[in-house]
Amino acid sequence: MPEYIPLELPENPKLAGNITHFARALRRAGLPVGTGRVIDAIRAVEAAGFSEKRDFYWTLHACFVSRPEHRRTFAQVFRLYWRDPRYLEHMMSMMIPAVRGVQEDRSAQAAEKRAAEALLDGLEAPDLSDRPEGEDDEVLIEVDASQTMSSEERLRSLDFEQMSTEEMAQARRMLSKLTLPVQPILSRRRQASLRGQVDPARTLRQAMRQGGDLHRIARRRQRPRWPNLVVLCDISGSMSQYSRVVLHFLHAVSNARGAGWARVHAFTFGTRLTNITRHLHQRDVDAALAAAGAEAQDWEGGTRIGACLEAFNRDWSRRVMGQGAVVLVITDGLDRDDPDHLARQMERLHLSARRLIWLNPLLRWEGFAPRARGIAAMLPHVDSFRAGHSIASLQELAAVISRPDDMGEKARLMQMIETPD
Repeated sequence: MPEYIPLELPENPKLAGNITHFARALRRAGLPVGTGRVIDAIRAVEAAGFSEKRDFYWTLHACFVSRPEHRRTFAQVFRLYWRDPRYLEHMMSMMIPAVRGVQEDRSAQAAEKRAAEALLDGLEAPDLSDRPEGEDDEVLIEVDASQTMSSEERLRSLDFEQMSTEEMAQARRMLSKLTLPVQPILSRRRQASLRGQVDPARTLRQAMRQGGDLHRIARRRQRPRWPNLVVLCDISGSMSQYSRVVLHFLHAVSNARGAGWARVHAFTFGTRLTNITRHLHQRDVDAALAAAGAEAQDWEGGTRIGACLEAFNRDWSRRVMGQGAVVLVITDGLDRDDPDHLARQMERLHLSARRLIWLNPLLRWEGFAPRARGIAAMLPHVDSFRAGHSIASLQELAAVISRPDDMGEKARLMQMIETPD
């Protein structure tokens, strides 16, 4: 264990105290920040110094962030704690919708709500009931909506990226109970059955055992078999928050008994393709996702969808796509590589799959249009195009995954591509 010499603080140690409070906020937001890291951060700032906020940011970042998934939370807590001069008012307005004025007319950014909760831990909403009459000319209309929607129903429709730490934990508990049922496929092989087609060979064999007398006609039917589920999940910077939740859901699907899938194969991709199938078979979800995160080294990096699909088609398609596999592609489709190459790889993947479903969290926006080149290149080669940003969207996927006629939003968006403005 390293030994620390006595830490010499300045005569007015406000910065050291602020770093300590900042570390507490990070800990409440979910980062594993202990006393040792706080001391390291104070020492690092003292040793490196800073003349710009950027230098101060990266010094603290090096001390407090040890995993890629913590970068966004750290950035939001840092922005609210150190950079925004009205951060307290902003967070109060964001956490308490009744307070207007400083609240921005937009949804909270990724991890911003968790950062606000961490910094406002223990604070309560101001009580406006004792306000003197005549202080404000506006008429306050109170509506009791406590019975209009339960917390669970609201959580189903809430965007994963806008969830707080507590809401995310509750969402993961709900996803752990969610199943992804699939209908069996009738194979060419047949098995004995009380009903079905006549089985002449077995009927004659039974008759020969009875001296040639035909006592019963044997019948047979097609044997059902279960398809494989193949998941290709984007873990680039724009998809990291959604990817973690979806992988949590896939862990539950992989370990569900009697769900119907012969085998669940999971791959992550950003700048490279990574097979994480064996990690999802671990019973403990935290250990499984930690192992998957350690295996995939390109978390929150760039995106090369075409190159990763080419690697899958070349190295893994024949191994995992046999016998009518269903493929889920989870990505926002924002790729800067050659769109023609991406289209060719998507076409090849589509031809190998029994059914190809694309989940895109960008579809949650009401004005979504396939203007990006990557989206326009991928869309014609999928069977169904659906949103994947909330629990409700995953529940809808579970309801339609076995319906061959379901296209989601593909038909509407294909019309926009074929008839541009």
